[in-house]
Amino acid sequence: MYDTFIFDLDGTLLNTLDDLAVAVNYALRTHDMPERTMDEVRGFVGNGVRLLMERAIPGGATNPRFEETFATFRQYYMEHSLDMTRPYEGIPEIIHALKERGCRLAVVSNKFYAATQELIRHFFPEIEVAIGEHEAEGIRKKPAPDTVFEALRQLGVSQPTANTQHTSAVYVGDSDVDLQTAHNSGLPCISVLWGFRDRDSLLAHGATTFISHPDELLSFCGLHSQL
Repeated sequence: MYDTFIFDLDGTLLNTLDDLAVAVNYALRTHDMPERTMDEVRGFVGNGVRLLMERAIPGGATNPRFEETFATFRQYYMEHSLDMTRPYEGIPEIIHALKERGCRLAVVSNKFYAATQELIRHFFPEIEVAIGEHEAEGIRKKPAPDTVFEALRQLGVSQPTANTQHTSAVYVGDSDVDLQTAHNSGLPCISVLWGFRDRDSLLAHGATTFISHPDELLSFCGLHSQL
């Protein structure tokens, strides 16, 4: 049972795929590059927006127009990240229920720091800590454990000790990157089945614990409401 929940954002709390795909194709179209299908974009997400665009742009980072295309994507997405993005069914309710039970809540994402902060403020103001792609020197993006450790620090929760798994905190995500992040952070991982990856893909990357609806998270909460 856990009293601290560290969530991934895209594909776990929010369905951001439509807005990401529109922004990708706007940037590609603006710079006379072939657009991508929704399924292609779905397969590209999970490792941060820069890698998303490296996968979407022909030639990736070696394309001489990569930086300007990426800049177009970034500007457009920052202006349109709330157009179609919505929480998955049951997510707002489970965030509230966990908070009522005294759980500590944080989000760590490879999305732009500013976009992560804006989305959490808009959809989940009860979440205490939200950390996106960090510009501070020495804080690496997922699957490195740095953002998870920073979230635990801001929550006032101790980090796992070397070679041991955390007993009070758990990571919740939807992808292989999340599984790697949890492992690297010394946290157990709950894999959700409503996100951007399916069960077979998650199993192939070592997932062992699955939930198919957000309210199943209550069974992992070791605290009870004091209301």
